[in-house]
Amino acid sequence: MEVFKKTKLGKLELKNKIVMAPLTRSRAINNIPNEIMKTYYSQRSGAGLIITEGTSPSVNGLGYPRIPGAFTNEQINGWKSVFEGVHENNSKIFVQLMHTGRVTAKLNLPKGGEVLAPSAVFLEGEIYSDEGMKPHDMPKEMTLEDIETAQNEFITSSKKLIEAGADGIELHSANGYLLNQFLNPKTNIRTDSYGGHFKNRARFVLETAKKVCAAVGGDRVGIRFSPYSVFNDLQGDYEDLEAMFIYLATELAKLNIAYIHIVDQRVAFDAPEFATNIKKTIKDTFKGSVIVGGNVHKTTQAEALLKEGYDLVYVGRPFIANPNLVEKLKNNEDLTQLDPDKLYSPGPEGYIDYV
Repeated sequence: MEVFKKTKLGKLELKNKIVMAPLTRSRAINNIPNEIMKTYYSQRSGAGLIITEGTSPSVNGLGYPRIPGAFTNEQINGWKSVFEGVHENNSKIFVQLMHTGRVTAKLNLPKGGEVLAPSAVFLEGEIYSDEGMKPHDMPKEMTLEDIETAQNEFITSSKKLIEAGADGIELHSANGYLLNQFLNPKTNIRTDSYGGHFKNRARFVLETAKKVCAAVGGDRVGIRFSPYSVFNDLQGDYEDLEAMFIYLATELAKLNIAYIHIVDQRVAFDAPEFATNIKKTIKDTFKGSVIVGGNVHKTTQAEALLKEGYDLVYVGRPFIANPNLVEKLKNNEDLTQLDPDKLYSPGPEGYIDYV
């Protein structure tokens, strides 16, 4: 089967074409990666590539309880141990850098953190905290100085993670978080050079990508997009969406980044149908490696995506309860179902005790 064959991703050789998708698990006590996280990722390193859970490059980006950071020495040392565990099993690992932007409540931010976004647009609804569901806080519109500071935080975290042994960095520009907030006309109502026309809305993302590539090399950088997504109260379909993603793919191709990762939320988050064949549009424009997936729990589903011309297939939630997922797929075994009550709890239960 094609999905189990070795493949190249930039300068890396992957042992198969299965990617473990980023999955927030909230086990990083005090936002520091720890030994149970090392065990968790090591258990799942049957995947050719692991993309870690969203990891903040800044105290301002820690939108949820117990998500890891990558901006202190303790956090970087914790990640170094995780990388070592994954590499012992001949898998590769990219850290997803996720700044949550307006998707937070101040209660979830450590001291000194502030809620930032492209524009002061309030996010309706509530967010999980260790004290129960809480309303989001009104974000502060980022100044040009805030924008430069945030980009520098991405650069610094990327360099530290690569030095600690990460194979690469994924910029999280999906799911309604900070980079995605700049792209979307509902969350970006700026009137300066970072707002308005789609090329302006894409500016923060492309500038950040260029700066990170300059710091660590384009072959060590991937990016995640969620076209047409309405998650975290985005506008799903807008007039210049396809033109914007063609522009993004064109510009990212010039940077020779490792991949574009397109998340399909139509099943997991009950998102609306794609208005165009946006995945093919991005692939045809970018021409480099593209990761796709969504509701994949059988080998035949992964094979079908590869036959469509995509390069790697991500699998998300099935990895949570099936640490040996790749072997189960090879053997066509039934998959264990996850325990939803323990998805985000702080301990090892529902985390490293699946077999």
